[in-house]
Amino acid sequence: MSLPLPPTVKGATAVERLANMDLELPALAANAYYVDHNQVGESIYISGQLPFKDGVLLGQGIVGRDVDLETGKELARHAALNCLAAAVQALGDLDKVRVVQMLVFVASLPDFGLQSKVAEGASELLIEVLGENGRHSRTAIGVAGLPLNTPVEIQMVCTAAS
Repeated sequence: MSLPLPPTVKGATAVERLANMDLELPALAANAYYVDHNQVGESIYISGQLPFKDGVLLGQGIVGRDVDLETGKELARHAALNCLAAAVQALGDLDKVRVVQMLVFVASLPDFGLQSKVAEGASELLIEVLGENGRHSRTAIGVAGLPLNTPVEIQMVCTAAS
């Protein structure tokens, strides 16, 4: 059973919804060792994205120790936005993106237990921007550490919306 979509989703394009949220898709920095996405058949595999904005990592530390839950959710939103930018690289249009699955890594203390709440920040963004195409299966997992000491990293699988 799906919850109803937010009212902001109806009647606007995904880019318009992003603009209404004062957000835009970032440009992703190229890397010599991996690509931001790889398409195999209908599936688009998005490399793990960190919460960068304008080339700056927005946070560091461990959720539940150095980073509070609300900040963790906001960092997850930024990482998901970077995933969407990679999906648009593959598909050329944000309205064509359908998120199939999302894996959220949360650097957290062993007894934190709220990794899924951190992941909700990313899930909410995807549904606000993409509507039904943003609904996805999801795994949120706690880890001891992530690259650059970031609190959140997100990996996605997308496809073209029909």
